[in-house]
Amino acid sequence: MTAGGGSPAFKRIERQFNIYAQGESIVNVLVLNASYEMLNVTRWQRAVRLVFSGKAEMLEECGEVRIRSARSSIPMPSVIRMNYYVNKPRLMVPFSRSNVFLRDRCECQYCGAVHKTSELTLDHVTPRAAGGETCWENVVTACRRCNTVKGDRTPEQAGMRLSRKPRIPHVAPSLNHSFRAEWEKYVPYAAPEPAQVS
Repeated sequence: MTAGGGSPAFKRIERQFNIYAQGESIVNVLVLNASYEMLNVTRWQRAVRLVFSGKAEMLEECGEVRIRSARSSIPMPSVIRMNYYVNKPRLMVPFSRSNVFLRDRCECQYCGAVHKTSELTLDHVTPRAAGGETCWENVVTACRRCNTVKGDRTPEQAGMRLSRKPRIPHVAPSLNHSFRAEWEKYVPYAAPEPAQVS
């Protein structure tokens, strides 16, 4: 269907359909440029609007999730691709306390426990006293207990082990929280990194 996104016909379609997701009320959709590069992650409502208006095509469906009306249903998109190239500058993810917590999924990188952000701290893997920098590759999320135990030492000196090596996020860390399995073949670099098993 190619009804324009602002046309009365499309608005009727938009009002007609409601999400039926078998308990899943929020579905995020990966948006790719015409070149298959990642553009962003958007809500399902906007993704459906882009597809219905003819501005994008659906590449992947979201499992068994359907968008239903009283008379019909359509697949819920999981990945869509724009039908025209969108010029967008490549943005760096800013280094910040909240973004480190997002990258690490609020998980202590030493004991693996998940905490509220108010109960977490930032730890310099190589201590600042030893020349460690405040940057993505040297700062991790740590609970207060582990940060205290580690103190002003390296993990090796403290007899502790990082669950994963800290790295610079290629995309906004919040993508980790909405990442779907069918996205991996399009943005494999954005897949959440599994924890190392000792």
